[in-house]
Amino acid sequence: MDLLLDTKTILITLVIGHLFTVVLISSYWRSHFRDRTFNTFFLAKCIQALAWFLSGFRGALPDLFTIPFANSLQIIGTALESIALLKLVNGYVGLYKKFYISLTITFIVIFHMIYIFYNVETIRIFCSSITTAIIAILPAYHLVRGKSSTLLMKLMGFLYYLVGISFLIRGIFAISSKQEMGLFTPGFIQTLSLLSIYLIMIVGNIGFILILKERADAELVHMAYYDDLTQALNRRTFVARAKQDLVQSAKAKSKISFILFDIDHFKHFNDSYGHEAGDRILQDLSHRIHQSLDSNFLFGRYGGDEFAILLTGLSQEETEQRLNQATDLIEQAELEGISEKYSISLGVITLIPDKDTTLESLYVSCDKALYEAKHKGRNCICFGHLQEVVTQ
Repeated sequence: MDLLLDTKTILITLVIGHLFTVVLISSYWRSHFRDRTFNTFFLAKCIQALAWFLSGFRGALPDLFTIPFANSLQIIGTALESIALLKLVNGYVGLYKKFYISLTITFIVIFHMIYIFYNVETIRIFCSSITTAIIAILPAYHLVRGKSSTLLMKLMGFLYYLVGISFLIRGIFAISSKQEMGLFTPGFIQTLSLLSIYLIMIVGNIGFILILKERADAELVHMAYYDDLTQALNRRTFVARAKQDLVQSAKAKSKISFILFDIDHFKHFNDSYGHEAGDRILQDLSHRIHQSLDSNFLFGRYGGDEFAILLTGLSQEETEQRLNQATDLIEQAELEGISEKYSISLGVITLIPDKDTTLESLYVSCDKALYEAKHKGRNCICFGHLQEVVTQ
């Protein structure tokens, strides 16, 4: 096999591949030009395409363009691609921002210093290879080990690990071996490195778009399931999941507590402080409810200022204790621009459901208990009893 020819072929393919990626992504970019993550990845591909294009003219153009300038572009392109990946998994925060900027500038300065004062090819290869390895491995770690990483993200992470490791081997081999390792010099390590870049170009580009779509799909699912203002389950989703829990509790003969509550004098807050203040009260209420209850509960917004909670496996006394913790936390609320404190009234029913128990009957019972809490002066909890729903 003619390794020299293969190396040139791979290099040409890299240039063409990045150019086609830029062309294809540019059509997708029209509807996503406000997405900073997408823009970062798009810019990375443009810069990488230019870098490989200049590298392909090694020997035909002045070395200033094909070595220091091309390698600087390659470092910047790789860094931007890694930043885009980190943004996808919410990893580009805090110190990572400063770290990547500082790291990119540092490596570019080091490479130029080597080119000016100690222009030895193996040293340049070592520097550029270690740079690529470090920049590629960091997002790989987040893609593989992230808490919300999907199978696709983990696969992408392993591919970037492969690129990082191959360049690490290339750098070590360049500094420790006496063999020539120029861009067009035949060799197994050189071919392995270029093939790994080719692999990540093909799979990485497709994978990035798929992860971007996966994220968009997740956002759509979240919008379909959750109330946008309070991040509580919307009524449709709450009812569907509550019915499932009701069936499971009936089979297991375990207790459930259905809670219906709303904000006392909510219209007064809207009229006195404006609807924006009312929205902030709803958001604060939702946040405090999530803080006071563990993860084993359903919390949904029925509409307006009316909310529902379904707790499983708790007795009436335990339910009352949890709800008292929630109301105590709500009493501590101090919202800017609202001089009055808000409170809630709750209607509760606790029972062991059977196969005939319906969510509608629980709602009717809690609604009556909630009305009783309002009648007693508000800001309190009233327990009700199961009422039969009359259907016509």
